[in-house]
Amino acid sequence: MAVTDSVADMLTIIRNGSRAKKEIVEVKGSKLAEGVLGIFKKEYFISNFKLMKDNKQGILRVYLKYAKDGAPAILGIKRISRPGLRIYKKADELPKVYGGLGIAIISTSKGLMADNEARDKKMGGEVLCYIW
Repeated sequence: MAVTDSVADMLTIIRNGSRAKKEIVEVKGSKLAEGVLGIFKKEYFISNFKLMKDNKQGILRVYLKYAKDGAPAILGIKRISRPGLRIYKKADELPKVYGGLGIAIISTSKGLMADNEARDKKMGGEVLCYIW
Protein backbone atom coordinates (compact mmCIF):
# COMPACT_ATOMS: atom_id res chain seq x y z
CA MET A 1 0.00 0.00 0.00
CA ALA A 2 1.41 3.38 -1.01
CA VAL A 3 1.75 6.01 1.69
CA THR A 4 0.61 9.44 0.49
CA ASP A 5 1.11 11.40 3.70
CA SER A 6 4.08 10.14 5.72
CA VAL A 7 3.91 13.06 8.18
CA ALA A 8 0.29 12.28 9.09
CA ASP A 9 1.22 8.61 9.58
CA MET A 10 4.12 9.61 11.87
CA LEU A 11 1.91 11.94 13.92
CA THR A 12 -0.76 9.26 14.28
CA ILE A 13 1.78 6.68 15.48
CA ILE A 14 3.16 9.14 18.06
CA ARG A 15 -0.35 10.19 19.19
CA ASN A 16 -1.50 6.59 19.61
CA GLY A 17 1.71 5.54 21.37
CA SER A 18 1.44 8.46 23.77
CA ARG A 19 -2.17 7.67 24.63
CA ALA A 20 -1.31 3.98 25.12
CA LYS A 21 1.58 4.98 27.46
CA LYS A 22 4.24 3.33 25.25
CA GLU A 23 7.87 4.10 26.02
CA ILE A 24 9.06 3.73 22.42
CA VAL A 25 7.35 3.96 19.03
CA GLU A 26 8.88 3.42 15.59
CA VAL A 27 8.12 5.45 12.48
CA LYS A 28 9.42 5.38 8.90
CA GLY A 29 12.55 7.42 8.42
CA SER A 30 12.80 10.52 6.24
CA LYS A 31 14.55 13.87 6.37
CA LEU A 32 11.22 15.62 7.00
CA ALA A 33 10.38 13.25 9.86
CA GLU A 34 13.83 13.81 11.39
CA GLY A 35 13.32 17.57 11.19
CA VAL A 36 9.91 17.42 12.85
CA LEU A 37 11.20 15.10 15.59
CA GLY A 38 14.18 17.40 16.12
CA ILE A 39 11.79 20.27 16.86
CA PHE A 40 9.70 18.01 19.15
CA LYS A 41 12.88 17.16 21.10
CA LYS A 42 14.04 20.79 21.24
CA GLU A 43 10.62 21.84 22.58
CA TYR A 44 10.63 18.95 25.15
CA PHE A 45 7.70 16.98 23.75
CA ILE A 46 9.79 13.80 23.33
CA SER A 47 12.86 12.51 25.17
CA ASN A 48 14.92 11.49 22.15
CA PHE A 49 14.86 9.82 18.75
CA LYS A 50 17.35 7.64 16.94
CA LEU A 51 17.72 6.54 13.31
CA MET A 52 17.93 2.75 13.03
CA LYS A 53 19.56 1.62 9.78
CA ASP A 54 17.97 -1.05 7.65
CA ASN A 55 18.34 -1.89 3.97
CA LYS A 56 15.62 0.61 3.01
CA GLN A 57 14.87 4.14 4.22
CA GLY A 58 15.53 3.45 7.89
CA ILE A 59 13.35 3.52 10.97
CA LEU A 60 13.17 6.33 13.49
CA ARG A 61 12.84 5.08 17.06
CA VAL A 62 11.05 7.75 19.12
CA TYR A 63 11.34 7.78 22.92
CA LEU A 64 8.19 9.34 24.34
CA LYS A 65 8.24 11.58 27.40
CA TYR A 66 5.99 11.41 30.47
CA ALA A 67 5.64 13.37 33.71
CA LYS A 68 6.33 11.73 37.08
CA ASP A 69 2.62 11.09 37.59
CA GLY A 70 2.44 9.29 34.22
CA ALA A 71 0.80 12.08 32.23
CA PRO A 72 2.11 12.25 28.66
CA ALA A 73 4.07 15.33 27.56
CA ILE A 74 2.09 15.26 24.31
CA LEU A 75 -1.55 16.05 24.99
CA GLY A 76 -2.48 16.44 21.34
CA ILE A 77 -1.13 16.52 17.79
CA LYS A 78 -3.04 17.78 14.77
CA ARG A 79 -2.01 17.69 11.10
CA ILE A 80 -2.86 21.02 9.44
CA SER A 81 -1.48 21.13 5.89
CA ARG A 82 -2.04 17.95 3.92
CA PRO A 83 -1.40 16.80 0.35
CA GLY A 84 -4.93 17.69 -0.78
CA LEU A 85 -5.02 21.09 0.91
CA ARG A 86 -1.81 22.99 1.62
CA ILE A 87 -2.03 25.75 4.26
CA TYR A 88 0.42 28.65 3.98
CA LYS A 89 0.69 31.59 6.38
CA LYS A 90 2.66 34.82 6.34
CA ALA A 91 4.92 35.64 9.29
CA ASP A 92 2.37 37.98 10.88
CA GLU A 93 -0.44 35.41 10.42
CA LEU A 94 1.31 32.47 12.13
CA PRO A 95 -1.01 30.84 14.68
CA LYS A 96 -0.50 30.68 18.44
CA VAL A 97 -1.37 27.15 19.50
CA TYR A 98 -3.33 27.07 22.78
CA GLY A 99 -2.33 30.62 23.57
CA GLY A 100 1.38 29.82 23.29
CA LEU A 101 1.32 26.57 25.31
CA GLY A 102 1.72 24.52 22.13
CA ILE A 103 3.71 25.01 18.96
CA ALA A 104 3.09 24.93 15.24
CA ILE A 105 5.71 23.37 12.96
CA ILE A 106 6.36 25.63 9.96
CA SER A 107 8.18 24.61 6.78
CA THR A 108 10.00 27.73 5.57
CA SER A 109 12.52 28.42 2.84
CA LYS A 110 15.22 28.19 5.56
CA GLY A 111 14.01 24.77 6.77
CA LEU A 112 11.66 23.50 9.46
CA MET A 113 11.14 25.63 12.56
CA ALA A 114 8.71 26.22 15.40
CA ASP A 115 6.23 29.07 15.06
CA ASN A 116 7.96 31.30 17.61
CA GLU A 117 11.31 30.99 15.80
CA ALA A 118 9.64 31.72 12.42
CA ARG A 119 7.92 34.75 13.95
CA ASP A 120 11.27 36.03 15.29
CA LYS A 121 12.90 35.61 11.86
CA LYS A 122 9.82 37.15 10.16
CA MET A 123 9.35 34.10 7.94
CA GLY A 124 6.14 32.48 6.80
CA GLY A 125 5.61 29.11 5.21
CA GLU A 126 3.57 25.94 5.18
CA VAL A 127 1.95 25.06 8.53
CA LEU A 128 2.61 21.31 8.90
CA CYS A 129 1.11 20.51 12.29
CA TYR A 130 0.21 21.66 15.79
CA ILE A 131 1.40 19.97 18.98
CA TRP A 132 0.42 20.79 22.55
